[in-house]
Amino acid sequence: MKIELTPDQSKSKSEFSHFVVERIIPYADAFDDQKMFPSSVISSLGGRRYLGVNIAPELGGLGLDPIVSGLLFEQMGRASCALMSLFAVHGMVAHAISNWSSDSQKKKWLPKLARGEAVAAFALTEPDAGTDASAIQSKIEKINGAWSLNGSKKWISFGMRADVFLVLARLDGRVVGLLVDRNLPGLSISPAPDMLSFRSAQLASLSFQNCCIPDENIIGHGGFGFSNIMNSCLNYGRYCVAWGSVGLAQACLEASVSYASQRVQFGKLLKEHDLIREMLSDMLTNVKAARLLCYQAGYSRQMMKRAATSETAIAKYFASRAAAKAAADAVQIHGANGLSREYPVQRYFRDAKALELIEGSSQVHQMIIAKFADFTNA
Repeated sequence: MKIELTPDQSKSKSEFSHFVVERIIPYADAFDDQKMFPSSVISSLGGRRYLGVNIAPELGGLGLDPIVSGLLFEQMGRASCALMSLFAVHGMVAHAISNWSSDSQKKKWLPKLARGEAVAAFALTEPDAGTDASAIQSKIEKINGAWSLNGSKKWISFGMRADVFLVLARLDGRVVGLLVDRNLPGLSISPAPDMLSFRSAQLASLSFQNCCIPDENIIGHGGFGFSNIMNSCLNYGRYCVAWGSVGLAQACLEASVSYASQRVQFGKLLKEHDLIREMLSDMLTNVKAARLLCYQAGYSRQMMKRAATSETAIAKYFASRAAAKAAADAVQIHGANGLSREYPVQRYFRDAKALELIEGSSQVHQMIIAKFADFTNA
């Protein structure tokens, strides 16, 4: 099966590739060392409205379809998976605001998010709760006529930089979403410990102590918060990570082919050794397979098919595992150089591990896939 992109889609893909080649790839290792992205990178993304891929044009975004969005996520993953994670968390919050917030909140936040004037982060994970929302302990309740939020969040991507957080908390036993401005009294933000992966994603821990939440900031009154907000947002994030994983695997393939075409061992180029050929062939096959699964998920999402959830989970599960395998083989092909900071494959290897964990681990995805699978009509 070969995917034929339309002329407009091909043009967009070329534009995205040109952007990362010029603005991100040459500096990605430096960003990793600095453990942050300079404001100029966010401004460049905002200037092109790339951070508004799922925001309607009338609110300043691009309003791209899932396929073209995926092409952008792939290129970001190819350049820097830490930067790709911004598209995931930022996009999840934009998705929630676009679909479930009040008109005033849409007008307040969406144009800023699209232009990169504000950064958004998704706050689900807690010290004792990951993807399992039933374990969330953060709680919002009415005290003296005002909403008060108490609890904590952990490993929040771009939490040190975010201007607004979509926080998942309990309200009368239900999970709801809360828009929390970083300047609200009662919110404390601290950097996460030094990380193996996504070192430039500025992860943070959040602490809420009697944080006063305006009524219009609560998304999910009526009990639909968990199913319609969290699951929908996570599916968006998983779609982004799936494509980003394809991008990272593609970067591993490109780096490995380049290195194997120059390095001589035992009198011939690495790429002429059968065992290296085997690794390169597996890498190429898995990249192509993962990309096709992402296209299938994108098509299902674009057509709003019932299978979109399972197709997205399958794509994320396979692509993240393919990226991890590609990164491990890329380091192996590079030998000791693969462990050196002179080559990007060491960063690919570190970041690839996170892809198997974020927005639900591989094991969580196996549970999702098994739940939705129609084993008699696959």
